[in-house]
Amino acid sequence: MNISRWLACAVVAAAVTTAAGTASAETIKIGTEGAYPPFNSLTADGKLEGFDIDIANALCAEMKAECEFVVQDWDGIIPALQAGKFDAIVASMSITEERKKQVAFTNKYYTTPLAVVALKDSDLTSTEPAAMAGKTVGAQASTTQSIYAQDFYTPAGADVKQYPTQEEAVQDMLNGRLDAIISDKFVLTDWMKTTANDCCKLIGDVAGTETETGIAVRLGDDALREKLNAAIDAIVADGTYKTIQAKYFDFDIY
Repeated sequence: MNISRWLACAVVAAAVTTAAGTASAETIKIGTEGAYPPFNSLTADGKLEGFDIDIANALCAEMKAECEFVVQDWDGIIPALQAGKFDAIVASMSITEERKKQVAFTNKYYTTPLAVVALKDSDLTSTEPAAMAGKTVGAQASTTQSIYAQDFYTPAGADVKQYPTQEEAVQDMLNGRLDAIISDKFVLTDWMKTTANDCCKLIGDVAGTETETGIAVRLGDDALREKLNAAIDAIVADGTYKTIQAKYFDFDIY
């Protein structure tokens, strides 16, 4: 082999090695709760599953990165992101002005209203604040639903109880300690369809509460946020998003 050909081969080999190293080097650590089905939950053997998890994996694939998931309790999920425990939160986090002071959000990856569920024999017929007077209403703490309940149901005369997880609130309602639960409509409808066994009824949507859900990154991490935005656009455009959505919902949530 002559020297010029050897040099050309060496350059190509170095480029391939560098590209391979770059492709394998990027790992994005994703924080999620693992207790919010059908969006994120743990199987009996401890594996994460759900809409959020599938979306995160699709975004990582689009960005040619590896997803590494970190399970984190909801009430500590923003501090954990800020402390560098992970790079992004994919955990059905609603985009709010208050949260924007602590984290930077991508564009939405789904939209949802709040809703109220009660036991089937409940006399509740409305989600309006006036209807909650004298009722005990449960919500997961540090969520848009708990904020709404405190801001509107408490002044109307409801006793609002907050729980670390959605599952604990559900259990208290089934045990007769709550009159109703306020939560993300899609979480409630999935629970009623798959688990509730005709115990409960959907009272209805909570007017004016439709919110966009985004991925949170640390303030100032514009490079990752823009990469994620481009990946969201790409999986919506190429049909990947629709395929994932159809696995969990028979209606559009985007």
